[in-house]
Amino acid sequence: MSSRRRLCCRLCSRASGLLAASFLALGLLPHAPAEAGGAGKLPVDVELLLAVDVSYSMDADELALQREGYAAALTSPEFLNALRLGPNGRIAVEYVEWAGENEQKIVVEWRIIDGPDSAKAFSDAVRAAPIRRIYRTSISGALLFAADQFDLNGFRGLRKVVDVSGDGVNNQGPPVAMARDAVVRRGITVNGLPLLMKRSASSALDIPELDVYYEDCVIGGPGAFVIPVEKMEEFARAIRTKLVLEVAGVVPKPGPGLIQHASAEQPRISCTIGEKIWMDHWAN
Repeated sequence: MSSRRRLCCRLCSRASGLLAASFLALGLLPHAPAEAGGAGKLPVDVELLLAVDVSYSMDADELALQREGYAAALTSPEFLNALRLGPNGRIAVEYVEWAGENEQKIVVEWRIIDGPDSAKAFSDAVRAAPIRRIYRTSISGALLFAADQFDLNGFRGLRKVVDVSGDGVNNQGPPVAMARDAVVRRGITVNGLPLLMKRSASSALDIPELDVYYEDCVIGGPGAFVIPVEKMEEFARAIRTKLVLEVAGVVPKPGPGLIQHASAEQPRISCTIGEKIWMDHWAN
């Protein structure tokens, strides 16, 4: 078993099976709760928006694997165990697919997940939606769209999280780092799931350091983290681990496969590299 797989399995198990005191004993710290405003809204432990890449850089197999990975994670024993740890025992979830700057589609609107039945209903709705592919990649557009969704629901979460997955860099819309910063200022944490399965492919739009790009340019907010996925067989496990950590409100310690948010002031890779690549290849 690889070190990445061992780490993901260990964190998933710990986050779903232990109470807050056990997190501290293991060196894992819970998120500080965000200020909870909004009188009259139903309290939940976290408002979680799943923002999923459906751009043409994702092939049909990857899209199906991605969709199934999220659906299966939401009904997994680890996820349901983590759900029970919160003071309210319920979360609000929305599933959004995105591609170009103005191409965001709500696949499953905000719903409460508070146990196996509601989790299965949400997963079934995800699986039932037709799979689609759209041109261009606008992570910034997805983040800004996602941030507005929190203002439209009827929930009051202790935390607000956008979970964004994708296999490419921003090449349309506002600069991604500026969009990320604007979202974080609204009290929302952005976590990332960069898909590196085709890192060696010879696409003109690919960059080998997509995990670094996500770390320095995409994620942000208290305890933000990424889990890079390098192999197809790691995908479902990575999604499950990531959702468990987000629902349990755990900040993972740095380590292989789990990368803490680096300083946005000193990115190791240009946050506008996608726009530059697009201009070099298609705008001349």
